[in-house]
Amino acid sequence: MFPFEANSELLSVEDAAERLEVSPFTVQRWCRDGNLLCLKAGRKWRIRSSALEEFLRQGEGSQSLAERLRHFLEVPDNVLAIAQNHELMRKLDTAFFMVAEARGGVLAKYYDEELDSVASLRSDLEREGLEVSRLEEEGRLRFTALATLEGERTEALWRLISEETSEGRSVWAGFNWNDLIDLDAALRQQEELSQLVENSRFVAMTAMLERVIDDWPGTLLREAQVMHSATLWLTESGLALTRVEPPLSGEKSF
Repeated sequence: MFPFEANSELLSVEDAAERLEVSPFTVQRWCRDGNLLCLKAGRKWRIRSSALEEFLRQGEGSQSLAERLRHFLEVPDNVLAIAQNHELMRKLDTAFFMVAEARGGVLAKYYDEELDSVASLRSDLEREGLEVSRLEEEGRLRFTALATLEGERTEALWRLISEETSEGRSVWAGFNWNDLIDLDAALRQQEELSQLVENSRFVAMTAMLERVIDDWPGTLLREAQVMHSATLWLTESGLALTRVEPPLSGEKSF
């Protein structure tokens, strides 16, 4: 059959992961779950290049959220993510961290103890497909309560970025705004994040629910969007991706 043509090149999990721009663990999971046709040689998986090409063709018309973000997110980056509901916000969180994992980054999830617990966050991420236990064992995923960073949020983030950058790894941090957040304080926090992103291997995504911005004046929403390098907007009907471009050199204002 086509996926196992005799003259098709045999690839290792690592080779297939490099071609797909995902982590080897993701390829192993696809093989184990039967999503990607593979051969088992002893204790190792082998993938025919023809099977990999077929897998890519089948996915071209139905890219996952993580795949779409993989082609959009940059290092460094400071992203504002707006979700229509809590379920879509969880999907955004997981897709963001899947991209981080695939790029060999360190994943940092910051949460409000009054709204979430580590147990519920782990469960949500695992249900959406992130291998939480393995990443924690590898020291690549950490959960931090925002209350523990009060007064030293910027310093703590900078220490983390400096430590991991020295090891050649990028840092991918996920934050969530709750319904009751003070907007002035939130915008000050985002300004601090913007400064951290500059000239670093740091990717920050701040997610919020669509209903939170319903009462914002248009000027405030524009200010928040321009403060970030990109905006994601996820609803049941689709995903909108926009990126802020700097003004052209020498451009005149009228």
